[in-house]
Amino acid sequence: MSAPDEDTFAEEGGEMEEMDEAGSDEDEGVEMEEEGADGEGPKKVYVPGIEPLKPGEELEMDRSAYRMYHECQTGAPCLSFDVLRDGDGDGREQFPLSMLLCAGTQADTALSNRLLVMRMHNLQGTEKEKEGEESSDEESDEEEEDEDKKPQMELAMMAHYGAINRVRATRRGEQSLAAVWSEKGQVEIFDLQPQLQAVHSSAAMAAFISKQKEATALFSFSGHMSEGFAIDWSPTVPGRLVSGDCKKNIHVWEPREGGTSWQIDQRPFSSHTKSVEDLQWSPTEATVFASCSVDQSIRVWDIRAPPNSMLSANKAHSSDINVISWNRSEPFILSGGDDGLLKVWDLRQFKTGRPVANFKQHSAPITSVEWSPVDSSVFAASGADDVISQWDLSVESSDVGARVEGLKDLPPQLLFLHQGQSEIKEIHWHPQLPGVMISTALSGFNVFRTISV
Repeated sequence: MSAPDEDTFAEEGGEMEEMDEAGSDEDEGVEMEEEGADGEGPKKVYVPGIEPLKPGEELEMDRSAYRMYHECQTGAPCLSFDVLRDGDGDGREQFPLSMLLCAGTQADTALSNRLLVMRMHNLQGTEKEKEGEESSDEESDEEEEDEDKKPQMELAMMAHYGAINRVRATRRGEQSLAAVWSEKGQVEIFDLQPQLQAVHSSAAMAAFISKQKEATALFSFSGHMSEGFAIDWSPTVPGRLVSGDCKKNIHVWEPREGGTSWQIDQRPFSSHTKSVEDLQWSPTEATVFASCSVDQSIRVWDIRAPPNSMLSANKAHSSDINVISWNRSEPFILSGGDDGLLKVWDLRQFKTGRPVANFKQHSAPITSVEWSPVDSSVFAASGADDVISQWDLSVESSDVGARVEGLKDLPPQLLFLHQGQSEIKEIHWHPQLPGVMISTALSGFNVFRTISV
């Protein structure tokens, strides 16, 4: 999709870009087992960080390693986004697929920023997937068929003063809400209903465009002493929120009746000594959340107790800890830091200060981590080395069998390496589309599913 004009607030529709048959010069999918070769003979597999490209060498995307791959752009880069659950059901794997995303921009000027809702639909599988499908209209010519299979995107944008550091979305009853941390030093809550209506109806889109002004927050909190990045909605108590700032303070938000205001405890949770970088609510215990910080510690808190952390792993990394993710069904927390390390922590052994797994595959700081919502042993990570890695903790060395030449020294748990984006900032699994990942970077969005998950 072409970039929207900076002065417009919404797009009625557009086309997403799909990889050309030959791939691109920079996109490369590396599936970590030999079976992806499809009998085409030996291939030279490029592994990031092990051997640099030689002069004149270019990477070529292996389409057979993907079940689906699309890319799109939204004008100014969106360096944070979240997936909005839709009403089309869970476990959807049949193409074409659709999804809803909420994102925030980091434009060159404060006045040019937008809070976006995107509806991507008609997302087809790769050519390999399509070959086994029967055409719904065998009498249509190829051009019409190709046109029918082009991915589409509707984009509804609200002006937001100030670059958006992080955005997280949730549902509370009939409300679809976005919590936004911005460079203004405020945390704001927005009602996304007008934008959601707009991306589903051309008439609603026209009305949305005609009425659009700067986004008006349902609620905002200016009690943080500086800007921040850490924010998370509770998965067990609708509307409950936690936010953390660069001055080490964390505040918990309790929703009031009516859905338009929150009660915020003015006493911060403040055991950290430096900037709070990420926060995660426990998926099973309503009053418990975890935090990570530039002070190299991971802490676990209970909001019923005095504002001091219950558990802590000090020196959990040798440098800033940027991101954490709490496993939905196992007592595991995944962390990623400036040291490029990925560590898995078992909360039952948290006081030992030793992770149960430790991986060093990325060659630069980790920018995002997330457990799979459907497989408790699978997770993904992105790094400032412009690589997205997929992992499966259940894989043992004996399970791997013959590996591609040159990959024998890689961890057996490493499933896949995805490349092609510049300055990757955030990744998410789609909770309703098994195996589908979305990533955002300075160069735009990727939407893909590998053959590994």
